[in-house]
Amino acid sequence: MTVIDEALGAFIREKKFRGQGPLSVALVVTQHARAMGLPLQADKLLTEQGGQVLGLGKGAVQAVLKRHGITRTLAREGGRTSRGSINKMREYVAALNNLHASSTVDLDQIESFWIQRVEEFFAGKPFKIRLDASRSLRTVVRDILQQAEERQKAAQGLHYTGAVMQHLVGAKLDCALGPGSFVHNSFSTADSQSGRAGDFLIGDVAVHVTTSPGEAVIERCHDNLNDGFRPVLVTMQRGLTVAEALADNAGLAERIDVFEIEQFIALNLYELGKFAQDGHRVAVSDLVVRYNEIIDEFETDPSLKIEFKQ
Repeated sequence: MTVIDEALGAFIREKKFRGQGPLSVALVVTQHARAMGLPLQADKLLTEQGGQVLGLGKGAVQAVLKRHGITRTLAREGGRTSRGSINKMREYVAALNNLHASSTVDLDQIESFWIQRVEEFFAGKPFKIRLDASRSLRTVVRDILQQAEERQKAAQGLHYTGAVMQHLVGAKLDCALGPGSFVHNSFSTADSQSGRAGDFLIGDVAVHVTTSPGEAVIERCHDNLNDGFRPVLVTMQRGLTVAEALADNAGLAERIDVFEIEQFIALNLYELGKFAQDGHRVAVSDLVVRYNEIIDEFETDPSLKIEFKQ
């Protein structure tokens, strides 16, 4: 992840800069930055009457999208009729100016960042789950992961499954321990980049969540052991045998706890629900609520959210 991606990702999370209107504002204001140069003056990006963002409309937005091969309409009025568009414009101008002041700004890269957010918006229906008394809690987790895998196949390059797994585990741990017991991060923040011991560090336990275990994650576990941490690896069913074999090859089979994610989460849901039918529903609801809160705070893609139909 580049400095620009990190800065704009943080901007989205802080300002809740999501949806058709804000995305339209970002695309149009980025074009103004091309024409006028940086830094921008927000007051010069208003119409003469001062009631709208200069140039903000369907035509301008769609022209940018068309250059990237996108023909779907983002917003019928391009965000023009949104009462908050001027405030969003001012917020984005401030973010661009801050980027400009701190480093060299690549407007092509910035535009590509927003185009990716648009693509995510179009793919942005939340994952859906329904709790059925006739089905096991493991299938609830399985359904979410299957939806993520299907979406990932349709949107090459976007790692939906890994992101969903990481934040489901994080939400499950928060439900068990209480929010604030450990630190969450965005899925794109690699352990090696941030210096983290794992995806989650709780007490002396380093938790690693991965769809496809490889030698790299086993090496991270080895580092954990050398640093005095107990490594826990959570993966999918198909990765379980692979992880155990890799750990065995590294001489760490008896020192790494490896869990399959469906069982890892489902068992905790039974415990949180006190093994009662009504409790199951409450536990799943609490898990989904916390998961969605984590997505809002740490990710830029709202399509990662889960809709729980009770």
